[in-house]
Amino acid sequence: FSTNNSDNNENTTNTSNNSANDASNNATNEDIPEETIKPSEENTIEKLNKEIKSLKDQVLRSLAEEENVRRIARRDVENARAYANTSFAKAMLEIADNLESALKVDVNNYPPEKSLQLVIEGISMTEKNLQKAFRKFGVVKYGSVGDVFDPSIHEVFFQIPDPSKPVGTVGQVMKTGYKLNDRVIRAAEVGTVVHPEN
Repeated sequence: FSTNNSDNNENTTNTSNNSANDASNNATNEDIPEETIKPSEENTIEKLNKEIKSLKDQVLRSLAEEENVRRIARRDVENARAYANTSFAKAMLEIADNLESALKVDVNNYPPEKSLQLVIEGISMTEKNLQKAFRKFGVVKYGSVGDVFDPSIHEVFFQIPDPSKPVGTVGQVMKTGYKLNDRVIRAAEVGTVVHPEN
């Protein structure tokens, strides 16, 4: 009988201790806010929305910058294309001035021989200025009698029988050829020498 009472007292004590522990644990959990243990769904959504907005702003700024770069590049290309020949055009102005001055000369105020001489001198001066301007921009003329015929730079229009000149050379130049930085922009139109058949 004494043993049973002791066991009952022991069980009662254990039950009391367990209840006290549970109460203590419950009190501890109630003291700690739920948010400090696990973020609420609202906070998570708000954080994600902020990140999405930030990323969207970055993308929009990048797209705007790319569009600005493309617009500037297009403008530069258009300007380069539109004004690429400005320097060359300015060089031509002096030649145009010479021609205009020549046309203003009243040849009736000079004797016929003097008038012809003035015209020739004016044409010669204009041609020299033209070739000077051409050379400045890499344009050179070629094609002379006696040159060896080259199909890559000459265009033959006829043949000239002439036993006194080497076969396959240029016997006559109809139209001078021109190169731009060593590239043919107009082939010289020529007649080539052949020996007449006996």
